[in-house]
Amino acid sequence: MDAKKRFLKNIGYKFKNPELLNSALTHRSFAHEHPGEKDNERMEFLGDSVINLIIGNLLMETFPEASEGQLTRMRASLVSEAPLAKIARSIGLGEVLRLGHGEELSGGKNKNSILADGYEALIGAIFIDGGFKKTKKVVSKHFSSLIKELNKKEIFLDFKTRLQELTQELFHTIPVYRTVKEMGPEHKKKFEIIITVNGRAYGKGKGKSKKEAEQNAAKKAFETIKLENKDG
Repeated sequence: MDAKKRFLKNIGYKFKNPELLNSALTHRSFAHEHPGEKDNERMEFLGDSVINLIIGNLLMETFPEASEGQLTRMRASLVSEAPLAKIARSIGLGEVLRLGHGEELSGGKNKNSILADGYEALIGAIFIDGGFKKTKKVVSKHFSSLIKELNKKEIFLDFKTRLQELTQELFHTIPVYRTVKEMGPEHKKKFEIIITVNGRAYGKGKGKSKKEAEQNAAKKAFETIKLENKDG
């Protein structure tokens, strides 16, 4: 199987209009050397927006408890240059990109920036050719492993961040952390932290470090505030 056939199989989509695919694979360096050829930059512009929309939609479906701030951070981590280039490599995009002679000699087929831009152009072309539903199916397939790899512990157990986002949204202020107790010998200390928002105590937590105690207190405060405002 040649590179083009392998690539078409990997993307999981059959174009009705092959010219759209041809344009998506045409780097500006190739178009510059071949007058009359259109480069993929307009497709790239469209694909960038389409990918952001679809990934945002997928993240909301996959992580229904995530806040807007968390969803934003997750999406940013997925649609940056490195992961887009990783997907491009996995489907063999570099092997079928049309590059100018100089760009090809300089290793353009393996440059993250060119691969990421090419992938965005590909998605833009699929969107024009097949519409949103089919494009979402393709993007979902390509990003499935990356979404599974998201560090859930870091995203969902950072209750200090979640609490601050919540208090800013509801009370337009941030929580105050205060150490109320330090227990045990110097080498084996335990800490107790209390959290107040607008002067009211919402949570108390203990831990072997101040950081751990703050997280435990933030979890309790977060849950208390969410419960009190669940109908708000």
